[in-house]
Amino acid sequence: MISLTRRLAIAGPSTLRRLSTVPPPPPSKTYTDGEQTIYDKLADRFSPTELAVQDVSGGCGSFYAIKIASQAFKGLSTVKQHRLVTEVLKEEIQGIHGLQIKTIPPP
Repeated sequence: MISLTRRLAIAGPSTLRRLSTVPPPPPSKTYTDGEQTIYDKLADRFSPTELAVQDVSGGCGSFYAIKIASQAFKGLSTVKQHRLVTEVLKEEIQGIHGLQIKTIPPP
């Protein structure tokens, strides 16, 4: 059995995950304008512990996938969680064809 110290030395510090209660902002150069707008609105409203926004339409901005974890979802049904997200994105939703939402309530 390899000790934790030994495993860290073998794996190196780059493979360690950073734990934080607030997700780091996305690197602007890899997010499209649409992804960045959605990310910013959701981050401001929900203070998420996890947030990912991806344009899954090939870059044309017509379909987005969102994964978000927040204390704001505690005790709410999945439908109510999704309603909160879509309410924040009301303007953006008018200009797109599809939205996939995965909400994660706190344990």
